[in-house]
Amino acid sequence: MGFQGLSAYGIISERNGVLSLIVKMANNISEIIKVDEKLQHIAFIMDGNGRWAKKRGLPRELGHKQGAQKFKEIVRYCGDIGINAVTVYAFSTENWKRPEREVNALMKLFETYIEDFAREMMHYDIKIKFIGDMSRFDEKFRKRVAELEECTKSMKLHLNIAINYGGRDELVHAFNKLASEGKTEITEEDISNSIYTAGCPDPDMIVRTGGDLRISNFLLWQSAYSELYFTDTLWPDMTPADVDEAVKEFYSRKRRFGGL
Repeated sequence: MGFQGLSAYGIISERNGVLSLIVKMANNISEIIKVDEKLQHIAFIMDGNGRWAKKRGLPRELGHKQGAQKFKEIVRYCGDIGINAVTVYAFSTENWKRPEREVNALMKLFETYIEDFAREMMHYDIKIKFIGDMSRFDEKFRKRVAELEECTKSMKLHLNIAINYGGRDELVHAFNKLASEGKTEITEEDISNSIYTAGCPDPDMIVRTGGDLRISNFLLWQSAYSELYFTDTLWPDMTPADVDEAVKEFYSRKRRFGGL
């Protein structure tokens, strides 16, 4: 006996207690086993937008626009296969060094997607949280962010969007917060409860697109035991099938957490 139900990407099927997602792509049908409790949080370093545009003779800003569209697709797919939390590295504390035109285009994209989520949030089941130093943004932007976080707080899939984010900056913020509270002896639990992602499990896996083999100041505290996965695929070219490859690699590894 079993059951079938629809998802945004295909048919969810249950047979003998095993859940699968049956996806039809072109003329091929592939079956993907849904993730279990071992893989509940995946984080993405969304690299390669500018290079994607350059390869096509387009302005870098159009690469970021395409990458933003891909972000929506990949986040929804992660939810479909059973992942509970997704974190995306959208804009780092170092990205302010980029050309002013590119930075302005990125800021405009953030504003656009905040409005899109506000209009469409009932079509998603996504709880949104922006992580990073929000003091760099104007009051109107911060207010809209707070409203979106409040409106989606009861949703299911936890989405952290890292903007003006840096791992070292996050730790400095956490330590200053604890110092202001009068803490003189600080524990790991104190730090975990004071960082931007407090209340969200640490990522089980960090995926970086674009071919570079580093984490670039991303989730330094949280990634202590994350599995790292690197792919040459540029972020705008990322597909659900690429996510599947990362998931397969995750399950092929033995996670010891310091034990045997």
